[in-house]
Amino acid sequence: MGKTAKVVVFGLKGVGKTAILEQLIYGNVTKATELHSTIEDIYIANIETDRGTKEKVRFYDTAGLDQPHSINQISRDQSHVARQYFGLADGYILVYDTDRPESLDVLISLKKEIDKNRDKKEVTLIILGNKTKPMDVGCLENTASKASHWAMREKVKHYEINAMDRNSLYEPFVHLASRLNPPPNKSSFPQLSMAFK
Repeated sequence: MGKTAKVVVFGLKGVGKTAILEQLIYGNVTKATELHSTIEDIYIANIETDRGTKEKVRFYDTAGLDQPHSINQISRDQSHVARQYFGLADGYILVYDTDRPESLDVLISLKKEIDKNRDKKEVTLIILGNKTKPMDVGCLENTASKASHWAMREKVKHYEINAMDRNSLYEPFVHLASRLNPPPNKSSFPQLSMAFK
């Protein structure tokens, strides 16, 4: 286990950020679970990587962002809310509701702010689409497919998950933990040895 990685979780109010973390760490979220609006909370978890090791991750569950009324408000709100987290974060989880297109629009603007303010620091970022309702098959351009295309353009991993299904959370969080603390590279220098003459 390396250093404790710090991951900030962002998204609109009500997209399921807290439910995802509660389900991942404790496995105790059901449809009957009453979750209150988060002001800010911290979760610490040991998450297995794809190398079979466990990494300690501290999640900063942020207050949900308000639904913007205009594009200008999106930019103003995101830069105000996110600025305190830019210096401390090793990674970000951006959460949207697959049934609410506006929750994805906020993330697109927020990702630009993160890129602009990360001070050349390498950060890991994943996008989670929380499926709160069954998908509308008749809809050609749904929010999840729009998010998937956007994530491909941004070279960011996108996952569709369901906060009520703990198994759907494993793959994105294993990927996240694996990327936060990659294995050390083997040195290309030959081993130094002491030779006595």
